[in-house]
Amino acid sequence: MRFSFSRVAGPIMLPMLLSLFAAGALAHGVAEGDAQFMQQSSGTQLLPFIYLGAKHMATGYDHLLFLVGVIFFLYRMKDVGLYVSLFAVGHSVTLLYGVLSGTHVNPYLVDAIIGLSVVYKALDNLGAFKVWFGVQPDTRAAVLVFGLFHGFGLATKLQDFALPEEGLVANIIAFNVGVEIGQILALGAILIAMDAWRRSHAFARQAFGANVLLMVAGFVLVGYQLTGYLIES
Repeated sequence: MRFSFSRVAGPIMLPMLLSLFAAGALAHGVAEGDAQFMQQSSGTQLLPFIYLGAKHMATGYDHLLFLVGVIFFLYRMKDVGLYVSLFAVGHSVTLLYGVLSGTHVNPYLVDAIIGLSVVYKALDNLGAFKVWFGVQPDTRAAVLVFGLFHGFGLATKLQDFALPEEGLVANIIAFNVGVEIGQILALGAILIAMDAWRRSHAFARQAFGANVLLMVAGFVLVGYQLTGYLIES
């Protein structure tokens, strides 16, 4: 029996992402050692902050789940590039604004909205809005708006740290560049698996179940964050 990557890509990819989500659900944020380095750094540290930004994206299960939903039915690279760019623009604007302006919003509430973004995209992929409301939301605007919330969610994590003022702007910009680099690398791996999965005959049959799982993961994220908000309040 010949091994076919396309046959196993789908069944492996989403459960793998969901396992990552489950494993990191209680630990999302910046690792303790990384946070310590960021708070003790002196002056401009471009390369270390780029590395930390890219590393953070590897554990950014909420961002990755949303992006999986965004590219799920995108077959042309120019469409993938457009939507990912919209997400990156929104993400970058609020990440930089949130950290540099000191604007603070409860992180549990922001992360709950991020969970809703995963639910939204899964429902959009399932065609729920057309069935329920007879309308199709502007998916490009939605990706940009949710990108703003995703960036602000990361900003709330960084606001918990006493980051040195010296070199702060350059370091945060470098961190954001690292996040985008990490996102591109992660997205590249996801696209390879998605392309193989979509070539298989099982894709049409499994796509519905995959988006239902995506929606469930989003609801779990929302519930987890709202529970944290109620406990902390």
